[in-house]
Amino acid sequence: MIRSAIVVGDGVVALNVALALQRRGTQVTIVAPDAPWRGASWGNAGHIAVEQVEPLASLATIASVPRRLFSRGGALALPPRAVGQWLPFTLRLLRASTPARFARGKAALSAMLATAIPAWQRVLAEAGAPELLRVDGHYVVWETPASAARGRAAWLAADTGTASVRNATGAELAQLRALCTTPIAGAVRFEGSGQITDTAALGAVLVERFVAAGGTRVHDRARGVREHDGRARVTLDEGAPLDADCVVVAAGAASAPLVAPLGLRAPLIAERGYHIEGEPGDWPVDQPPVVFEDRAMIVTRFADRLRAASIVEFAAVETPADPRKWARLRAHVAALGLPLREPVAPWMGARPTLPDYLPALGRRGAVAYAFGHQHLGLTLSATSGETLAALLHGETPAYDLAPFDLARFG
Repeated sequence: MIRSAIVVGDGVVALNVALALQRRGTQVTIVAPDAPWRGASWGNAGHIAVEQVEPLASLATIASVPRRLFSRGGALALPPRAVGQWLPFTLRLLRASTPARFARGKAALSAMLATAIPAWQRVLAEAGAPELLRVDGHYVVWETPASAARGRAAWLAADTGTASVRNATGAELAQLRALCTTPIAGAVRFEGSGQITDTAALGAVLVERFVAAGGTRVHDRARGVREHDGRARVTLDEGAPLDADCVVVAAGAASAPLVAPLGLRAPLIAERGYHIEGEPGDWPVDQPPVVFEDRAMIVTRFADRLRAASIVEFAAVETPADPRKWARLRAHVAALGLPLREPVAPWMGARPTLPDYLPALGRRGAVAYAFGHQHLGLTLSATSGETLAALLHGETPAYDLAPFDLARFG
């Protein structure tokens, strides 16, 4: 039995791992250097994307790169100064995109995504905040007849896992057209996907639940993780080492150097996303998220703000944000006539991404890990916590964890 554990990290994956261990009677300490909940956990679109069963490591993704480049009006940014980061990652991505590896990855991701919403429902019911999850689907819209015809055909033929997709009704199209001033040529409605209604409130609820269950926090940076006398030890920048029965590395984009001394290779890249948000104007409070696919942008209404999110920028975590990305988002919002009111606040955060676009979930002796969830961190965090805690306590996980073991990288 795991009586004590240290979780390195305080994002949505780390918090869910901590809560799942606490439910099994484990005393948990979270180690992180900053205030919780300002990274990718907080800054995402709030979308529970169970429809995204196809890993982005695919031949289709590779073929789409030229038209998606930021320099050509798209959302994919490959900064020349960051070539040392994204070129090696791209080569690994190419190797991970063979049809056989894609098929295996899709099967693994589909099994995991099928458990995502039930896991969130359990977590939020226990935390006394079930209203923070709304399973009301989302929309994808297009602005030209040609892009609508292509996009609609692609989505209606796609495998969307536990979600379903249909043409938007006339009433739904009228509602979508009322949200913006740019004509909407077509739309589809997804059913079975979900949304966190307020990411800031979600963070507060999870932290409160962790503390109420007896969890403790150490505000320090983990410098190293290793096994020590049959247990696990975390060395810190400032404080004395901490020992526990188990350590879980769930530090997002900062996880790779922590697991490297254990012989675990994690070729992570910081896949940076950007958003702007402001007052929501007359955007309906119960409006499901809307993806403006021609602009690779998703717009989500939270409790008291409206957020427009986009951009896939491959760079180092510490690279300064690029103001051109926020300018592009502002231009999209203005062109669409969306009711995003001043003051508008910008944000940038790093998604931890592995070349095959599958997360890393597993253990090596007394050290476990949960990171690399790319665009699906919010979506998969609750099921990741439950499944890893089950593994550590000798229970049968809800799905096969072998495809997510870091041994796949050698």
